[in-house]
Amino acid sequence: MSSCLNFLDLDAIVVGVDMLIKDYKVSFKGRKRICLITNAQCPVKDPDEGTKEDQVSMIAKQMDEKGISFETIVVRGLLSVGADKRTLEENDHLLNLFSIKASAKIVQVQNPCSLMGALRTRHISPVTIFRGELEISLKMKIKVWVYKKTAEEKFPTLKKYSDKAPPTDKFATHDVKVDYEYQSVEDPDKVVPPEQRIKGYRYGPQVVPISSAEWDAVKFKPEKGVKLLGFADASNVRRHYYVKDVNIFIAEPGDTRDTLAVSALARAMKEMNKVAIVRCVWRQGQQNVAVGVLTPNISENDNTADSFYFNTLPFIEDVREFQFPSFSNFPASWQPNDKQQEAADELVKMLDLAPSSKDDVLLPEFTPNPILERFYRFLELKSREADAAVPPLDGTLRRITEPDPELVAKNKYVLDKFRSSFEVKVNPKLKKSTQRVMEDNKAGGSDEEDGLLDAPPEALAVRSSDDTHVDEIGDSNPVQDFEAMISRRDSPDWIGKAIQKMKNKISGLLLSRPYQEINNSTALDCLEALRKGCIMEQEPKQYNDFLRECIDENKLGDHNIFSRFYRDLASKGLTLISKTEAPDSEVPEDEARRFLLKEPKEE
Repeated sequence: MSSCLNFLDLDAIVVGVDMLIKDYKVSFKGRKRICLITNAQCPVKDPDEGTKEDQVSMIAKQMDEKGISFETIVVRGLLSVGADKRTLEENDHLLNLFSIKASAKIVQVQNPCSLMGALRTRHISPVTIFRGELEISLKMKIKVWVYKKTAEEKFPTLKKYSDKAPPTDKFATHDVKVDYEYQSVEDPDKVVPPEQRIKGYRYGPQVVPISSAEWDAVKFKPEKGVKLLGFADASNVRRHYYVKDVNIFIAEPGDTRDTLAVSALARAMKEMNKVAIVRCVWRQGQQNVAVGVLTPNISENDNTADSFYFNTLPFIEDVREFQFPSFSNFPASWQPNDKQQEAADELVKMLDLAPSSKDDVLLPEFTPNPILERFYRFLELKSREADAAVPPLDGTLRRITEPDPELVAKNKYVLDKFRSSFEVKVNPKLKKSTQRVMEDNKAGGSDEEDGLLDAPPEALAVRSSDDTHVDEIGDSNPVQDFEAMISRRDSPDWIGKAIQKMKNKISGLLLSRPYQEINNSTALDCLEALRKGCIMEQEPKQYNDFLRECIDENKLGDHNIFSRFYRDLASKGLTLISKTEAPDSEVPEDEARRFLLKEPKEE
């Protein structure tokens, strides 16, 4: 039952309670609900007897006895501008009395989107997933109840519908039942009864039968319970580690000692910035064990006890670490300048839904799922009009799914600045790489290739991964060939191939006879490109091992060549790749700095 008022009329609430009691009496206990939507700006009229607080207490007591829940949605925002402050405070005080003395909930909304999200067509009573002890140690255990705090809201499932029943049959269920029949291979006409069946699992060309008794014998059957494994700094457990839904741990209702124990533990953890790692088995005989983190939830309401939020942590097999190279490793031409960086920062700030000076624009608890909301609206329309077309997007849902027009208009200069800071050019696709075009042109190329050479220099410098497939590192432009090979994404093997071919090229340049100045310069350029490529592709070990081989005097042979190459490495800073540059590296930063400080020994 719901009511929408511009004032807080206690008589209307009394009438609503009386209607629910008369219509449903003792049935539907816990499912009877009154929803009041009001701006709470007008004064409440005085009762004939007693005070307003006494009247609220009497109504709340009757609600509690009859199992009626009370929800109030207070619409504020622009509607409360100019309202009497004393009246608002008095009405808020009266509404808070309901939450203290009865099962009541009060929320405030600022706009139509929040109002739509605050309205709930049905109320799902929470059900515990665990009731037992939180084992801190063998001598310290706290009785707790665990509820689901969040859960994914899914689309309703579709069921099979049978139209075989006569249209005049009012008692037809139209259900579809599916039965499976197993037949013998030797005798296809013989049906195998359930007691003679056994599950089989393929192992190569064979099928291995495993009975249910054998499965039960090897199943892991942990004991039900929650055990503390230890404490950790809250900074070590990142938000992106959380998986699955969030649960909430509360002390067993009515037990003062357990409530105090949970509160003391939560407040101590909050003060020390700690979280607890726990091992959870929610049900007896449950096969999977959950390892998660307890985060203290300190209540700001005197009527609500402290609690813990529980988030499941992933096992090492579930973690997928995606290592991305630092932007500082890219060439300077690929990096944004100060003007572009400033424009991008302003754009991100403009799109912030939770600016520091204002409240969140789309609060999760007051923002409905736009997909489900649109689905149910269209479903309701189709129930009334079978041939109805899909209606246009509602204005309220449009504010959730699309950028706010007022925000975009207000910050038009930010968008224009960002657009003007980045010049977009067409990326031409070349039939051949620049190197190959140059080589063919020297040998006498075709008209088509001559046309490619007439293209602007920046177009010739572009290598398209779709049409250009460099698979060798040549002598003319080894660095460009290496960058093209390592950038190929048509096969994951190209990264390893490019690194190996570049190492071979560097070794050939260093060991060439006679030793020339150009070999030394080209080798250093190739080594620098190899270092950048290994950092970008998270292959620091390959570079570090190769550099150690190059430093080996016996590998290079001539000591003069070695000394000269060593000094050039130090001047260019081509040392080992440290952990700071690539997380997968095993070389500490201080070791990388000391690597080129050693003087080459003379024989």
